[in-house]
Amino acid sequence: MPPTNEPPRQKESSNFLRDLVVFVIIAILIVIPIRMYVAQPFVVSGSSMYPTFKNGQYLIVNELSYHFSNPQRGDIIIFRYPLDPSQYFIKRVIGLPGEKLTLTGSKVTVCKNPPGCTTSFTLNEPYVLPADQSQNMMTVTLGPNQYFVMGDNRHASSDSRAWGPVPRNLIVGTPLFRLYPFSSLGVSPGTYTEPTGEQN
Repeated sequence: MPPTNEPPRQKESSNFLRDLVVFVIIAILIVIPIRMYVAQPFVVSGSSMYPTFKNGQYLIVNELSYHFSNPQRGDIIIFRYPLDPSQYFIKRVIGLPGEKLTLTGSKVTVCKNPPGCTTSFTLNEPYVLPADQSQNMMTVTLGPNQYFVMGDNRHASSDSRAWGPVPRNLIVGTPLFRLYPFSSLGVSPGTYTEPTGEQN
């Protein structure tokens, strides 16, 4: 009488395929939501953020934190370019919603409550190279959901000075990890906390 049971090798192959399918399904259910809503890779292109970030550095972007809080001055943000939302840019937040900024040469003065400007101060920007003395002459008042952004390498940066503020809804996230090159590994790279007590 022929055996009724599957040969052991065939059973093992069947179990392996079933486990592989289950593993792939679980991986898709976990990885895709994380990739879409929590974190995504970003490769720095160009020198606009030098020396904080260099061309070709590989970052993991935290897309979750700005669902619970707003960007702060000094944050590095990744956002959709306002003139072409299919492109992603990386810059530093310089001005916050409702503020008035005056750029004079390399100096940035912030008025926190225009039009009276009872509270104003000049930014301390240690992330900008001392030799990078930009020749800016402009004043801008930000709307309730607008952010003024600039590259740390002011001479080589196309930013809000050229194409205006970034709307809040175009901001994607902030760098969580710098993974490459390995010599520059870091958590929350480039973040600068605005000092208090800078009022003039």
